[in-house]
Amino acid sequence: MNHSTTTWSLPRALSFLLFVVGLVGVVSLPGCQSYDQLVEKDELCGQRWADYEAQLQRRYDLVPNLVSVVKGSAKHEAETLTKVTEARASATQIKLTGDDFTDPAKMAAFQKAQEGLKGSLSRLLVANEQYPDLKANQSFRDLQVQLEGTENRILRSREQYNEAVKQYNSELKKIRGQAINKATGKPFKERVYFTASAESQAAPKVAF
Repeated sequence: MNHSTTTWSLPRALSFLLFVVGLVGVVSLPGCQSYDQLVEKDELCGQRWADYEAQLQRRYDLVPNLVSVVKGSAKHEAETLTKVTEARASATQIKLTGDDFTDPAKMAAFQKAQEGLKGSLSRLLVANEQYPDLKANQSFRDLQVQLEGTENRILRSREQYNEAVKQYNSELKKIRGQAINKATGKPFKERVYFTASAESQAAPKVAF
């Protein structure tokens, strides 16, 4: 009885090894690209958030000056000024970091504080209609214009953040994104969008 034995020559073995290595490379390349894309899109979200926070800081910085000008010409608006100051304090106390961006409750609390400050500022700006001296105050007029511009930039940066989150979440939900996330210990988590109210979509109106 004859038994045939399959033997591989060295060149053939090397060719097979190169084929296997090449196959693994082809399979793993899309995975590496997907991981890199997730990292890039996640970093873009972080960048957009930093841009948004920079605009919020501009708003925070305007509040003390605005309050000071109004206090000098509209002494009867003490309660309104107090509410603005308190709203600013509340807004600046809430900071989002890390997993906070994936927590709907924390995101909602942050938005509520910001909208509270914006609402109190809008009510304060109405004061210029009741006080002629304040309405004619150039410093007050300048601050109003600065605030309106800041609110427009806040709105724009918020839209840009949502767009970055959309791209990131979309990549994460793809089959390859889910596979890579699972294979790497699930370091990526779906981010929460801004869901601002209709009132918060408009900048405070400046009346002269």
